[in-house]
Amino acid sequence: MKNRIVKKILRIVLLTLVGAAVIGTFYFLWKKAQPVITVYEIVTPANDTIQTKTVATGNVEPRYEVLIKPQISGIISELTKEAGQMIKEGEIIAKIKVIPEMVQLNSAESRVNVANISLKQVEEVYQRDEQLFQSGVIAKEDFEASKSNYLKAKEERDNAQSALEIIRDGIAKNSKVASTTQIRSTITGMILDVPVKVGNSVIQSNNFNDGTTIATVANMNDMIFRGNVDETEIGRIHEGMPIKLTVGAMESATFEAMLEYVSPKGVEKNGAIQFEIKAAVTIPDQTFIRAGYSANAEIVLKRAENVLAIPESCVEFSGDSAFVQIVKQEIPEQKFEKKHVKTGLSDGIKIEITEGLTVADKIRGSAIDPNKK
Repeated sequence: MKNRIVKKILRIVLLTLVGAAVIGTFYFLWKKAQPVITVYEIVTPANDTIQTKTVATGNVEPRYEVLIKPQISGIISELTKEAGQMIKEGEIIAKIKVIPEMVQLNSAESRVNVANISLKQVEEVYQRDEQLFQSGVIAKEDFEASKSNYLKAKEERDNAQSALEIIRDGIAKNSKVASTTQIRSTITGMILDVPVKVGNSVIQSNNFNDGTTIATVANMNDMIFRGNVDETEIGRIHEGMPIKLTVGAMESATFEAMLEYVSPKGVEKNGAIQFEIKAAVTIPDQTFIRAGYSANAEIVLKRAENVLAIPESCVEFSGDSAFVQIVKQEIPEQKFEKKHVKTGLSDGIKIEITEGLTVADKIRGSAIDPNKK
């Protein structure tokens, strides 16, 4: 009796589950067959400013960087300045100890000895001729010739001595110019780098060698931006265009700049043709920009102010034509009508409408996700 009742209950539960499944399936199929009503965002045209721009990457650096090189070879004996210090034109940066070449030194010393011997001989002749002239034994012409030979021998001795001092010490004692062993700055500015140390050997700058760089000096008040622009954008920029620089190392600080150079020749970099540009940077007072900061230059290519604009996603393009969906009814169900419009400048987000809409119109925007709250 109990088994019969349990079987009857199980049969009823099973039939109930099967019935619920069938009803659920029919409801799902009916619900799926119902048309989906999409609700769209309503957009109103508004007056706005639209501009197209390109971004060039590069760095900020001094307009002029001067490499200070020695005029004599030797060894650095003293450095009076270091990188980061300000320096005035003519101030000493380093001192060089001359290490003379033995062949040249020996030759210069020999020349001095020969000049002294010649001078001594000529001087004795001159003193003897002077006494004879005063006694009236020789003519004035012979005495003047003897005096001239003496002065020439004396000048030759002085020249030989100066040559020896230059080879040995780097400068002659009677020279009126600054010593070449003292390396001085040729401009006023900031020392960016001192690549040598005390004890380093340096080579003089001459026609056959650039020489060793003692220091790099630059005027940090005259900075430029140097960057590259892709060939697809280079045709739309020109000298005199304003630029906004963003320096990431300075908490994304922005500076005004003026484009002053566009390279006439492109260079291939990473498979693309790049053109170099330069722009003069306006640096506010009390602001210090270090040489080599990376920066992004934002260049406005075209600008349209106070124009009627809508989101570009609202526009449908078909060939050379553009259309929007004008709102005809919002309640109880949205209804739209297709309308032709003429477009103008676009920045990829907003687009200018030159004809076909007014600020009083309402148009269809993007579809609203029903699952988004």
